[in-house]
Amino acid sequence: MKKKQTVKQHIISALVENRAGTLSRVSGLFSRRGYNIDSLTVGETEDTSVSRMTIAVTGEERVLEQIIKQLEKLVDVIAVRSLDDSCLRREIMLVKIGVDEKNRPAVLEIAAIFRARVVDVSLTTITIEATGNLEKLNGLLLLLRPYGILELARTGLVALERGANALRSAEIKP
Repeated sequence: MKKKQTVKQHIISALVENRAGTLSRVSGLFSRRGYNIDSLTVGETEDTSVSRMTIAVTGEERVLEQIIKQLEKLVDVIAVRSLDDSCLRREIMLVKIGVDEKNRPAVLEIAAIFRARVVDVSLTTITIEATGNLEKLNGLLLLLRPYGILELARTGLVALERGANALRSAEIKP
C-alpha cells in the first residue's frame, strides 16, 4: 500500500555565492520545474561573499526532496538544508492604516496588544511595524482590516534552526 503524501509548507535554507545572477539561477530552477515559491528572502551572512536564502514552498515531501537535489547541483549553491517545524521563523510587516480622531485610539491599542511599533503618524494615517510569525501577523491584519488598510509590505520569511545546529559556509559541498 502506498503511503499518502501530505501537502504542507516547507522551509529551505540555502547558502549561496553572493554574486550577480545567483538569485536568477535559483528562482529559474523553481519556475522551470513548475514549483511555486511562497516566500523568498535573501541577505548577506556574516561572510559578505555568502548570502542566505530562505525559501518557503508548499508541496509533498517528495517535492521538497527533488527541490533540494536540484539546488545542490547549482554551482552557486554552497550548502542547502530543509528546516524542520521547530525552526525559528519571523517576518517583518509594515501596514498603513487610515485613521481619524475616533478610531485612532483603537488602532493604537491593537498595535500595542501585538507589540507592534508605530513608525509613522499623520492626521489621516498610522503606519505600524510588526515582527513575528505568520499567525501573529495575520492575526494583526485581521483586526486592522476593518479600519482600512491603505498599504501593506511584508519582507517574506526568514528562518534559522534552533539550538546549536547551524548551516555554515564551511559546509562546502563536495
